[in-house]
Amino acid sequence: MAAYILRRLLLIIPTLLGILTINFLIIQAAPGGPVEQTIANLQGLNTSATARFDGSSQSDLSSAAESSNSNSSGYRGGRGLDPLLVKQIEKQYGFDKPAHERFIQMLKNYLVFDFGESLFSGKKVTDLIIEKIPVSISLGLWTTLITYLIAVPLGIKKAVRDGTPFDVWTSSIIIIGYAIPNFLFAILLIVVFAGGTYFDWFPLRGLTSPNFDELSTWGQIKDYFWHITLPVLVSVIGSFATLSMLTKNSFLDEINKQYVVTARAKGLTESQVLYGHVFRNAMLLIIAGMPAALIGIFFTGSMLIEVIFSLDGIGLLGYEAVIKRDYPVIFGTLYIFTLIGLLLKLVSDLTYVAVDPRIDFESREN
Repeated sequence: MAAYILRRLLLIIPTLLGILTINFLIIQAAPGGPVEQTIANLQGLNTSATARFDGSSQSDLSSAAESSNSNSSGYRGGRGLDPLLVKQIEKQYGFDKPAHERFIQMLKNYLVFDFGESLFSGKKVTDLIIEKIPVSISLGLWTTLITYLIAVPLGIKKAVRDGTPFDVWTSSIIIIGYAIPNFLFAILLIVVFAGGTYFDWFPLRGLTSPNFDELSTWGQIKDYFWHITLPVLVSVIGSFATLSMLTKNSFLDEINKQYVVTARAKGLTESQVLYGHVFRNAMLLIIAGMPAALIGIFFTGSMLIEVIFSLDGIGLLGYEAVIKRDYPVIFGTLYIFTLIGLLLKLVSDLTYVAVDPRIDFESREN
């Protein structure tokens, strides 16, 4: 097993390299980068675009833009700007070097987890991730916990009572919950319960109130759960449907096997058969899939929820980085997410072995 783990860890290196390379090429070909955005803002003399130019005041850059000649800069919207000004902008954002040199330097920095600084906020990418990730983890942990607490017992009961009215009407609810997109359900809850049209029971944005630090410990706990109720509810609705049906089908498959018939013939009760024999085999797929479910809930499924409810987490950070073309943040979060995802995939395989020692991934590779 140690050899298998070592091989999987070594495979992370080319996988990360391939993902970063493909995304780097795509980003380079996409229009609207930070240089083009700054040029467009300079044409309108927008002060926000030039706030981070070291050693250059707004008046200096504005004067340079106004005194531009007819030479083309090579950037969309940059016709007529002074080439010296364009070069200054390129140097500020690190685009004064060829793409391959920037990519190699990026890989060297990433080896030591140096992701650079945000092009627009000036903060280190690692500081931004550390600052935002508690929100995403908080949302993801509660979503995962509640989802499993609801979906697994529901799936077991549906399997035991397969074909009964209970199975039919719960399946109908599950299908409806699965069919409604998360963002649409979020908007519905906001309209109904967050002061949209009917009730004003829950806050519309944020994970805590502005006066959170002034509250007592019990007040802070209540305030936290008050804010997180709607986002978690939306996430659970979108997650428990698949897990419920997976649990039901897994248990149904095991219940119909010969060893269950034998156990019943020995006089064991249904509870002993279900939880003493069927449970371990049926839960193999469900438990082993938990690491992959965590990465999905933490870093992908929560993005729309964070945007809609204005939760300042990783999902919102990534969304804003893509909109602004903040490349250090985009690639830094991509690197972290991919690395965590690959490690959790390995954890998922190890979980299979822990749940069922008969599984041997190492022998299958030989």
